[in-house]
Amino acid sequence: MGIIKHRFADCPINAETETLIIGTFNPETENNEAEFFYGRSRNHLWRLLPIAFHEKDLKQADKQEKLSFINRNKIDFIDLILKVEVEKGEETNYADSYIDKKVIEWRDVISEIEKLKLLKRVCFTRKTFSDIPNIKERIDEVHVYCEKNGLLFRALTTPSRYYSKDKQAEWTNFMLDDN
Repeated sequence: MGIIKHRFADCPINAETETLIIGTFNPETENNEAEFFYGRSRNHLWRLLPIAFHEKDLKQADKQEKLSFINRNKIDFIDLILKVEVEKGEETNYADSYIDKKVIEWRDVISEIEKLKLLKRVCFTRKTFSDIPNIKERIDEVHVYCEKNGLLFRALTTPSRYYSKDKQAEWTNFMLDDN
């Protein structure tokens, strides 16, 4: 068994954040190509977000361009999981259904949200929960907190695997307050 930490756990959340995007886990492993949140090749978040704001696709952009974009648009990221313990050979198993059973340390997302005085909207980068009961429990808590505190909350179609016009419309509507 090996303990894997979150690659970006030490990234502070900007106090000016108006949109918080919640993910699950980005492992600190040798084979993880991501230099920043949602940076793996099969993830299309860096296309979805800029297009929502009528800006250029940042999928192939460097980390500094992405940081500039999120700062300009008051967006930031947090993941639910800080550490997992996995079997030898499973260090690069990124499947939420696998990770859900391997968590040894969760991030206190609600306490981080409470610090964000300008926050308007929160989303989780997944719509389905059937195979991730532990993750679902934590997201349900965040959802309830958001409702009680007047924050828009949505579970959105994952930005992973493929890009489509429907997915773009969903993300654009969320980023623009579902108007």
